Amino acid sequence: MARRVCFALDLVADADLIADYERAHAAGAVWPAVTEAIRAKGFEAMEIWRTGDRLFMIAEVAEDWPRAIPDDLAETDARWEAAMDRFQKPLPQADAGEKWVAMERIYSLADQ
Repeated sequence: MARRVCFALDLVADADLIADYERAHAAGAVWPAVTEAIRAKGFEAMEIWRTGDRLFMIAEVAEDWPRAIPDDLAETDARWEAAMDRFQKPLPQADAGEKWVAMERIYSLADQ
């Protein structure tokens, strides 16, 4: 059974860079090996939402997420992450080298 995880990340507050970032994530624009790596890690569904320069990722992940991925996919994934570095800035609470910061659920309508 999948579980939901959520992450946040900020973008550099530059309209041109944000537009470039969105183009890089448009349908069909993400490198196919990156999509394969995302799935190989155990992501079953993923969406990224934006408001201003703040990103929010919501994902459904497999019980054994995160999984190790083959070296060839890891290499391509690392190149993609390096290419995305110019757009992204870590949140203040991010650990060194961390981009996406895990979020904690504090409310659920279903629990009310």
